Amino acid sequence: MRHIAERATNFVGLKDGHGDLVSLQAAKSSLGDRLVFINGMPTAENFATAYFGLGIRTYSSAIFNFAPASAMSFYNAVQHRDEKAVSQFVEQFLVPYGQIRDKQPGYAVSIVKAGVDIVGRSAGKVRPPLSSLASEEYAQLKELIAALGPQVPQVS
Repeated sequence: MRHIAERATNFVGLKDGHGDLVSLQAAKSSLGDRLVFINGMPTAENFATAYFGLGIRTYSSAIFNFAPASAMSFYNAVQHRDEKAVSQFVEQFLVPYGQIRDKQPGYAVSIVKAGVDIVGRSAGKVRPPLSSLASEEYAQLKELIAALGPQVPQVS
């Protein structure tokens, strides 16, 4: 990666979706502040604390699309090392959300589109070969989102 960064001056950032923390740590070590690193893992919140430990403070949150206040609260909890708040969100939302997401390949996309639909916006239908959430899974996600409460984000 260092070789590419040295030759391509327009290479300014890397959004990682693989989760190879050892390689990321090596890249950050050798490149310093040359690149902006972004946690781009599916359901990036699951990896936020590990990435923060590497000094990667930014992540792409799909949850922000349908639960912005909760996504911001979680980010702030991770940033301020509020282990109680992080654990609470993981237990009450991320674990059951992940259980729905993991029921079928491609649900990482489908669940976000369903979440956006649940809050009254549209992200369109999923395209084949992906499939939409089953009605039972959709209802479970709707309950999870409702349990989060109002979603007006508070930025701190």
